[in-house]
Amino acid sequence: MNYTPKSQDFFKNVFDVVRLIPKGRVTSYGAIAKYLGAGGSSRMVGWAMNASHGVKPKVPAHRVVNRNGMLSGKGHFATPTLMEELLAKEK
Repeated sequence: MNYTPKSQDFFKNVFDVVRLIPKGRVTSYGAIAKYLGAGGSSRMVGWAMNASHGVKPKVPAHRVVNRNGMLSGKGHFATPTLMEELLAKEK
């Protein structure tokens, strides 16, 4: 996918919001989109989370779940259980 400067700004904003999520807490892609004033862009938040690995400072992507509270992003982690393990570690 080709990211424009505008989408790069959106991604940065998503990363900044995700870094605000306290340890042991989660939020949804849709809630992040709504917080950023882009309520219909939850899928774009998902793209940002997919691109967050390796971003500095680190983005705690394991704290973002789908609207049903499911760990839908787990396929983008090193192992299928890592997202759940990271959340469990945070209690």
